[in-house]
Formats: sequence, structure tokens, C-alpha cells
Amino acid sequence: MAQEEQQVQVDPTEGDSGGGTAVEVAKKPAPTKPKRKNLPPYKVLLHNDDVNDFFFVIGSIVKLTTLPLEEALQKTLEAHEAGVSLLLVTHKERAELYCEQFATFKLTVTMEQDE
Repeated sequence: MAQEEQQVQVDPTEGDSGGGTAVEVAKKPAPTKPKRKNLPPYKVLLHNDDVNDFFFVIGSIVKLTTLPLEEALQKTLEAHEAGVSLLLVTHKERAELYCEQFATFKLTVTMEQDE
């Protein structure tokens, strides 16, 4: 980090009888930026259900997230075959929001803290 230097001149007639000009340099540290804490990551998980069809689930993922159509299709197939699929990882508040939004579409999405 850079440090700013501040020069202070001292009157030569005060104190020292040498007759020269004395310069005192005082170092002042630059202000530091506050450290940002990273929020703990949370996984948003899509669960398989026997109620909704593939097109509805894929469309809901595309509508509610930033995932492209191809990735939404892969996540839907994974949830269908394995029972659950990792949609995305985000911070807690956004993960909670995704859970609420998917619930309005009658889709089961849960969240858990990522390790």
C-alpha cells in the first residue's frame, strides 16, 4: 500500500544554532479499505416430482434463473434420474428467494449450506 509523505519545515531561528534549514518528514499511512467478508455459499437443489412435466420444469428454471435452456434441460434430466440436481450455488438470501419462487410454480427446490 502506498504511503503519503508530508513535509514540515521548521523555522531555522528556533532551537538549533547551526543556522541550517531542518526538514522533518512525517509518514502518514494511506487509509485502508475495509475488508469485505464473503457470504457463505448455499446450494440450491431441484428435486424430482411426478406431477410436473419436463417442459414446465425446464421453462421454470429458465424463467427464474440465469441458466441457459441447455443447462436447464440437463439439470431437469439429472433431477429426474437421480432424484435431485444441483441448480446453482449462491448466498443464503438469494437461495431462500429461489426456494420461494420455485414454490410458486409448485416445484420442490431446497437449499443447504455448501461446504
